Amino acid sequence: MPRFSVIVPTYRVQAYLHACLDSVLGQSYTDLEVVVVDDASPDACGAILDEYAARDPRVKPVHLPDNVGLGPARNAGLARARGDYVLFLDGDDTFTPGALQAVADRLKDCDEPDVLVLDYARTYWNGDVARNQRALLLSQEGPATFTLAERPDLLRLLMVVWNKAYRREFVEREGFQFPPGYYEDTPWTYPALLAAGSISTLDRVCVHYRQRRRGNILQTTSRRHFDVFDQYDRVFAFLDARPELDASWRWLIFRRMVDHLCAVYTTPGRLPRDSRAEFFRRARAHYARYRVTGGSVGAPQRARHALVRLGAHRSYRALAKVRQARRRGLRAFAVAGRRARGALLQAHYRLQCLRPVDPDLAVFAASWHRGYACNPAAIESAARDLVPGLRTAWIADPAYTHTVPPGTRRLTPGTAAYWTALARARYLVNNVNFDRRLRKRRGQVLLQTQHGTPLKTMGLDLQEHPAAGATTDFEGLLRNVDKWDYVVSANRHSTLTWERVYPAGYTTLEYGYPRNDVYQRATAEDVARHRELIGVPEGATAILYAPTFRDYRRTQGPRVDLARVARELGPSYVLLSRAHPLTAPWQGDPHPRVIDVSAHPGIEQLALASDALVTDYSSLMFDYANLDRPLVVHADDPEAFEAARGTYFDVRAFPPGPVAATEDELIDIFATGHWRGSRSAQLRAAFRARFCPYDDGHAAERVVRRVFLGETGGAPAPLPMAERRPAAPAPAGRAPEASPRSLQLES
Repeated sequence: MPRFSVIVPTYRVQAYLHACLDSVLGQSYTDLEVVVVDDASPDACGAILDEYAARDPRVKPVHLPDNVGLGPARNAGLARARGDYVLFLDGDDTFTPGALQAVADRLKDCDEPDVLVLDYARTYWNGDVARNQRALLLSQEGPATFTLAERPDLLRLLMVVWNKAYRREFVEREGFQFPPGYYEDTPWTYPALLAAGSISTLDRVCVHYRQRRRGNILQTTSRRHFDVFDQYDRVFAFLDARPELDASWRWLIFRRMVDHLCAVYTTPGRLPRDSRAEFFRRARAHYARYRVTGGSVGAPQRARHALVRLGAHRSYRALAKVRQARRRGLRAFAVAGRRARGALLQAHYRLQCLRPVDPDLAVFAASWHRGYACNPAAIESAARDLVPGLRTAWIADPAYTHTVPPGTRRLTPGTAAYWTALARARYLVNNVNFDRRLRKRRGQVLLQTQHGTPLKTMGLDLQEHPAAGATTDFEGLLRNVDKWDYVVSANRHSTLTWERVYPAGYTTLEYGYPRNDVYQRATAEDVARHRELIGVPEGATAILYAPTFRDYRRTQGPRVDLARVARELGPSYVLLSRAHPLTAPWQGDPHPRVIDVSAHPGIEQLALASDALVTDYSSLMFDYANLDRPLVVHADDPEAFEAARGTYFDVRAFPPGPVAATEDELIDIFATGHWRGSRSAQLRAAFRARFCPYDDGHAAERVVRRVFLGETGGAPAPLPMAERRPAAPAPAGRAPEASPRSLQLES
């Protein structure tokens, strides 16, 4: 008997059915059956499910002779289900990777509840993904299992059948069945939650709910939307048959019913125009039939409920139009307010520019205001130590102000204080550009630190790569470049690139990257502390996985199955997954040895905590080489990446370590030990010699002495490579156990 029965009803979804079934059958958790019901679909759904059944015995096809509708089709699948738990998935939706493993783990942790409520995200034709706005209701804090009486707010979630897993014994004992008609989820979901002796939640997106442009039942104009009345009749019949249920449930469900009826009535495109008055009369009758006294509703709903009670559909529609006009007015007022505020702030900025430049004020920012980080942070720290009387301020969005150290003033973008500081500060330091409205004054010094050695094409070179640079305002870019006084460079390759792709009259400071100073200065205690804070087990080998952004893809995701890599390498390895800031964090199979560190504020701390780096075309490889720890390049799409973004050299021809073109090759590099072999060390040494000549731990000091202290006698020679002592990796607690893959290779 399988653990899960996934019931998939199909009707006119041939274009989406392959993706649906692949998302189920491709789950890492394989103890399942898929009961696919062909509801006499006139398209190729029946043939598609037969093809899958021929290839995979877990697919159980059911062909109905006549079209019966979504509810009865689900019943037909339910009658053939044999799993411990039943899940429903519509034929145009999909499971997310690792969803069933997460469900299985949660069910085990919660001691087999009757119902497990999952989360979902809406997916749109343009690639956008929006998580359920009420995901906070799925919090796993508190008791692992509970009843609906203990968490009644679950009724505020979307009342659908496919965001839950049901214990089949519970379903059969209660005799739950789907009725015919639209809104068939309603008389299933309410009774299931009310009757469940134990409920649990899983705070993870498990289902992608496709928002189709056409063909969705709820987007169809039809009198069948009147079915909603019959469905609520069934819900209240269930309540009548369960006198033991608290009377307060009648009030909550009555209120939800009225809100639901109002939504059906007001949503454009559902009801035929000539049926709206009739629908409202039916809504009034249901209001009178099931009305419960004693409860209260909020002010926004109170007027709607009163008009439904009175059957005043014309007044209701007039009220809806008034509210719509009010919303438009408020939006227009808000836009006008923002414009007025912006104009006042710019007037304030111009007035501040008339005041003298403050010689002791330096303003710093990094990475589009995402906190205290990168080269500007290292320079700010050094400047506070080396420059007498200097006051520093840091620009950060409110979500990142906690990263700014004590003693440094915090500035919020777009405020009067922000514009005052930009107008008055002598020193302006950033690794990206400041606001384009910045007018650099005589006496101000703008230091552009950059944020990585360029492997990907940058600046004016993006003109030849429209996939990456189509939205770039190149004239505006050059106007910003003309404001630069100094540009920090890590090596000769960077210097030659920056001066060509950002042509202007600035001075290049080829001093090394200040953000890399920490790699030469960190101690063994620092490394141990970072590993402990991240959660790396003692003695484990930590692999930092940090891929870059793909300009040629609308949607982004990990290039490898991290859970599979962790399983193949065995218990001695831990994977630290660091998503690019422009991509979503890893959401694959949950695995205890895959740690998502995408939200960690400092990439340098992650590098110090790791024993090796796996990346593709990220500039992190140039920084990480300073640690003299193993690097592995995973380049699975070099042709596509080169065509879309372009690179300044082929990293496969001059790599910092072994190169893997596939996931299997990546696993083999670690399983066989090549990642830390002699050839790996040779490649890394050549890479360091070319790209890390100045990163000796004193780059920030060199920059501060030149820019802030005005020392022009020439920067001191960097420490020779042989004399540098980068932070050592954590000592191994014990010899790593052989991974399953390495044992296979040895045999």
